[in-house]
Amino acid sequence: MSKSFTLYGRPSSGSFAVQVALEEIGAPYERIFFSQEPADVARLREINPTGKVPALTCPDGTLLFESAAILIHLALLYPGAKLAPPPGTSRHGLFLQWMVFLSANLYDDVLRMYYSDRYSARGEADSDVIRQQGTADYLTHAALISQSLRPYVLGTEYSIADAYLYMLASWYPKASELQARLPALAAHTALVKQRPAIVKVEADNADPAAT
Repeated sequence: MSKSFTLYGRPSSGSFAVQVALEEIGAPYERIFFSQEPADVARLREINPTGKVPALTCPDGTLLFESAAILIHLALLYPGAKLAPPPGTSRHGLFLQWMVFLSANLYDDVLRMYYSDRYSARGEADSDVIRQQGTADYLTHAALISQSLRPYVLGTEYSIADAYLYMLASWYPKASELQARLPALAAHTALVKQRPAIVKVEADNADPAAT
């Protein structure tokens, strides 16, 4: 592909895993970060009607959003990077299972922890109970996937599901507590953290001006 991807994101957001995938496959891309200021959010809505990150413009001009969908697409588009098992295999089915599980459960749990007032018409009046339930659900879902880590989500082979889980695990507000509770997840975090793509993207997120 002669043209590059354009990734629209925000530091420490769902764009993290997508940028990791782009680094893993070695595809050329431009990364554009948006703040949460109203003017920036309005600009983002002109690109992605949901007003959310991540969003990815493909080389042919197609705009994609939803982090799990983007990650699955990139893994299939660049099979040589081995970010997912071959389509049509049972292992690919497991890959899809965990990608959907992480997106539908762990990701949503995090949103309920940090943006609890958005989940009730009563706003702040219900935020505490929503936050508590989100935290409890997060721990339940994290424990479930931790049972499958050997040491990666799909066993002995790394996939982009590992970067997705790494990102979601990093969002838990009490990292030391989570690692003590789930040692398999702690070991997974330590292992994935060493990958060059993770190191590069973490540096970029720490310094949004980096290229």
